[in-house]
Amino acid sequence: MPRPTLRWADLPGRRVGIYGLGVEGRASLAACRALGIEPILVDDNPNAETDLDARVLTIGDGGLDALRACEVVIKSPGISRYGEAVHALQAAGATTVGGLGLWLPSADLARVLVITGTKGKSTTTAIAGHLLSRWGYRAFVGGNIGRPPFDPAVGDEYDYWVIEVSSYQATDLPVSPPVTAVTSLNPDHLPWHADDVETYYRDKLSATSQPGARITVANGDSPLLRAHRAMLGPEVEWVHADDEPDARWVDGLGLIGAHNRRNALIARHALSEMGIQEASDDAAIATAAAGFAGLPHRLQVVGRRGDVIFVDDNLSTNVLPALAAVDAFPDRRVALLVGGQSRGIDYAPLGVGLRTRTAPLLLVTMPTNGPEIHAQVDAAASASAVTIADADSLAEAVRLAADWAAPDGVVLLSPAAPSFDLFHDYRARGAAFTDAMRTIGGTPS
Repeated sequence: MPRPTLRWADLPGRRVGIYGLGVEGRASLAACRALGIEPILVDDNPNAETDLDARVLTIGDGGLDALRACEVVIKSPGISRYGEAVHALQAAGATTVGGLGLWLPSADLARVLVITGTKGKSTTTAIAGHLLSRWGYRAFVGGNIGRPPFDPAVGDEYDYWVIEVSSYQATDLPVSPPVTAVTSLNPDHLPWHADDVETYYRDKLSATSQPGARITVANGDSPLLRAHRAMLGPEVEWVHADDEPDARWVDGLGLIGAHNRRNALIARHALSEMGIQEASDDAAIATAAAGFAGLPHRLQVVGRRGDVIFVDDNLSTNVLPALAAVDAFPDRRVALLVGGQSRGIDYAPLGVGLRTRTAPLLLVTMPTNGPEIHAQVDAAASASAVTIADADSLAEAVRLAADWAAPDGVVLLSPAAPSFDLFHDYRARGAAFTDAMRTIGGTPS
């Protein structure tokens, strides 16, 4: 079904509502006010923001009726398009859009790179932005990472826009830039996507195939992406982790793991497809790669206890990135910490993926879905190199893992589950991991 092509400039004179007041909702409010629009504000949180100099309704306290009366409702990405509230708005005739979808049709699409993927999209986005900046271009890096590009505070004085797009945001896009990139595909966020994995795949990959799309630079090592080739752009350039075996420039990024090597190659090929000459110049890219800081909570070494290293990869909230993180340490003892909020995903592939592991691995499960992971991995792994232990908390998991990993192994927090059951967010979980390391005598990096 064609998506409505509305722009921010189309909104003045219309009745506008904003549903959801997180990072994007606040940026949408600022964008509306810059256009002279004072929108209806609705948030599901009964303690919605009080510093916005406006009344905030809740869905259950008149908010849904107020939004029904709007011509356009700008919804935050976390609000599912398949939920009852959005269905009610659409039935009432309200056009439901997203802030990113309002921005993209007015952008110079030849200067926009959209990057999506179940995992790896943030790192790839950051790499592309870093390379552009080192080559002297004014590069905006944002979207699902950082700030929304439509926030008036961002401005428009940029040469290129590198935009990370989540599966939630992808459903808002009425157009695609000529060049897009996909880093991976694996089941995720199913409750948002009508509890249907094929709906998730379709929504995620729709960022690559809207009007204007020309080529998708995609992970060629992903069987799922290859199986869903028809959902990608008109042309596809497949990139593999072992491409360009002599490309030493990747080492300058300081990233761990074959998957990150592939992410770097995807960034390079996407920039080259955009016509950026430096991306095809080995010397230029080698010089630009140096100094890349990486991203927090993505295979980040946060400390040591003796020769045991502690690695925070807690943004890995699914099976695929957890396996990729383990593969980054093929010859070392790895104590892998898994568990968090249950989303009903299948953890048997984690066990299957660990079958070929030859170096010792201890799987330490944590609340709250630790028992679920234990049972599914135990049934599927059947590998002598893998043993499983259960912990009642992250702190206990760190202690068990560190003792087992001695004298020179890896304690790897790559939980294959979100943090929201016990922590405010991934940052809080990462801080708790580092604190637990300190408690047992570890030294932060």
